[in-house]
Amino acid sequence: MNAERLHLLIVEDEEAHVEAIRRAFEKADANVEIRAVGTLREFRAAVADRLPDLVLIDLNLPDGKAMEVMTFTSETAPFPILVMTAFGNQEIVVKVMKAGALDYVIKSPEAFAAMPQTMERAFREWKLLQKHKQTKEALRESEVRYRRLFEDAQDGMALAEAETGRLADCNRALCRMVEREQAELVGQFQSVLHPPQENTQGGVSSTFRQHQTDARKVLESRLLSRSGKLLPVEIMASRVQMNGRDYMLGIFRDITERRRVEESHARLATAVEQAAETIMITDTDGTILYVNPAFDKTSGYTREEAIGQNPRFLKSDKQNAEFYRRLWAALVAGEVWSGRMINKRKDGTLYEEDASISPMRDAAGTIVSYVAVKRDVTREVQLETQLHQAQKMEAVGRLAGGVAHDFNNLLMGIMGYAELCRGRIDPGHPIREWLDEITRDAERSADITRQLLAFARKQTIAPKILDLNDAVAGMLKLLRRLIGEDINLAWLPGTDLRPVRLDPSQVDQVLANLCVNARDAIAGVGKITLETGNTTLDAEYCARHADAIPGAYVFLSVSDDGCGMDRETMAQIFEPFFTTKGLGKGTGLGLATVYGIVKQNSGFIYVYSEPGQGTTFRIHLPQVAAGAVAATATSKAAVPRGRGETILLVEDEKSLRVTCGLFLEALDYKVLLAETPGEALKMVDRHPGDIHLLLTDVVMPGMDGRQLSKRISAVKPGVKVLFMSGYTADVIAQRGVLEQNTAFIGKPFKRDDLARKVRDVLEAHEPASQEAATTEHVARQAAAKTGTP
Repeated sequence: MNAERLHLLIVEDEEAHVEAIRRAFEKADANVEIRAVGTLREFRAAVADRLPDLVLIDLNLPDGKAMEVMTFTSETAPFPILVMTAFGNQEIVVKVMKAGALDYVIKSPEAFAAMPQTMERAFREWKLLQKHKQTKEALRESEVRYRRLFEDAQDGMALAEAETGRLADCNRALCRMVEREQAELVGQFQSVLHPPQENTQGGVSSTFRQHQTDARKVLESRLLSRSGKLLPVEIMASRVQMNGRDYMLGIFRDITERRRVEESHARLATAVEQAAETIMITDTDGTILYVNPAFDKTSGYTREEAIGQNPRFLKSDKQNAEFYRRLWAALVAGEVWSGRMINKRKDGTLYEEDASISPMRDAAGTIVSYVAVKRDVTREVQLETQLHQAQKMEAVGRLAGGVAHDFNNLLMGIMGYAELCRGRIDPGHPIREWLDEITRDAERSADITRQLLAFARKQTIAPKILDLNDAVAGMLKLLRRLIGEDINLAWLPGTDLRPVRLDPSQVDQVLANLCVNARDAIAGVGKITLETGNTTLDAEYCARHADAIPGAYVFLSVSDDGCGMDRETMAQIFEPFFTTKGLGKGTGLGLATVYGIVKQNSGFIYVYSEPGQGTTFRIHLPQVAAGAVAATATSKAAVPRGRGETILLVEDEKSLRVTCGLFLEALDYKVLLAETPGEALKMVDRHPGDIHLLLTDVVMPGMDGRQLSKRISAVKPGVKVLFMSGYTADVIAQRGVLEQNTAFIGKPFKRDDLARKVRDVLEAHEPASQEAATTEHVARQAAAKTGTP
């Protein structure tokens, strides 16, 4: 018997039978509590009082039959019931069993004696029956529950015969996906759910039919709706058995949003990977988690070399600790940091970046990493520096141009009066030496003005087509005297050198300044090398060198083996008045002059140097078209004198008017002096004889020199014209004075220079007529305005 104490309710009106049953349980030492009643009424009361574990009831009782209280089946009864009967009538047995009895017992002494065993067997059977009942109930509930899940699921679900692929069932969600009713789908082949191209061999339908295991299979496909819309889905399929048959259970999940997110992420990933800017992600400790390919291109480090490191391996030591402290303080506070930093590439070179570093937060708002977007601005910074340098030089140039006119006029007066005084004093007089010193100082001042104007590209020049080899060769003797005997001057002329267009005097200036600069860089014995050659610059070279333009050039290089320069010095060497020499050892205008001359002639100059490795200046000048003839040098003749010609001198500055007039009179010219253009015109009207030359200032109040020359030429057609000015080239060029076949001399000038220029103009051959020259000039002006040749 069960170790648990059972409650047995006996319903029997025969006391002897009850006693026999009680003795049998006592004999079996069964753990049973027995309660006996004799009627149906007492049975009902006993059950109401306490529910028994098992009931043993006589079929016939004084107040009725046992079946009257059996209103349930054996499966639904709250306790097992055994019915006792005195007869083994089959009909009665059937009725008893249908009424809900678990079993029946035919009364006999043997049956009473075996009642403990019967009781145990009945109770065991009852337990099994209850378990079966619970299982069935659980199965029913499970079926209801899973049916509800099946029908109410958000994902589409379908059950198809594994062998044929016919749909046995589908839920409402799947019907919505394909825009069809359940009745339309059940019984159809699974292929009705998909577009034709996915139902071929190897398509989704055949793939699932060939899936023979219980393991879940997942693939992506598309559903075809009634309206023809294609819906991307993820299908999770597994083989199941129902009622002995194999089915495929498919779960269809709409992945439209997931696809959109994936595509968005893919686009974002592609954008990040292909971005020109460097993108770096670090954790909150600064350890690099990700870099895009642009990082490799910018820094020289591969992704594998960077990931896992701290960005400090890029530090150039150009930013101090305070810079990084502020950066991290902003990031830790959750702020975005933006700024510029200088980092070091793998090859050791430095580069500048504009960086924006932002915190990245999780769903809870906690900072989990940082993302940096950085743009290499090294080239931009270089261009900005060059622009600032050019603007600075342009400002100095404007300043130089602004003072050049007044300064040149003052110098002209000083030089003129000094020369006049010197001509009236005996050679041995002590004042003569003072006058010579005044003249030399004035000439040096004039040289400084010319250098400033050369730097500003505003000096008046007379470019000629020349052979650079001849120009350099003609300067070698002077250059050797300039650099001294301790320094060897090597000359490497290029073969078949193409001609260039340049003012010969500018070649002298460039060579002298560069060689003096090289000499000063050499301590003791050294070497300076001059070299020329033809070269062609391509787009790749020009991309690396600012201001360079692709084309054919002649180069001139001046190299020395002196002390060299660092980058900081090289960045300033072309600035006017910048010098590394001691006080009184240089004006700081030499290299600025070279720079201005090169730029004025459409060339460009670069310097290559390192500390202790010497320096090379390389100048590129455009080649002149084939067939151009280089000019030959002319020797200076003795100072020519006049032959009694009449010169009309027009100058608004009294000192210049007086000194120039005296110069010309001393050279045997007749001179008419006029302060203004109006006075000059009156003089022409009153003068009875010829006027052979008009020597006039260019810029004057009321009327410029060019306009005056036209007025006078109309009255005296044969008059020659020589213009003079202390203004910069750009100012007088606006007045047509620097055009071809126009004579000009720039202030300040010496008496001998004026004498030669006047003689050259007087002896020059006229154009066909002055009217033709004027017409040609007007035509050129009109062409310049319209852009026509």
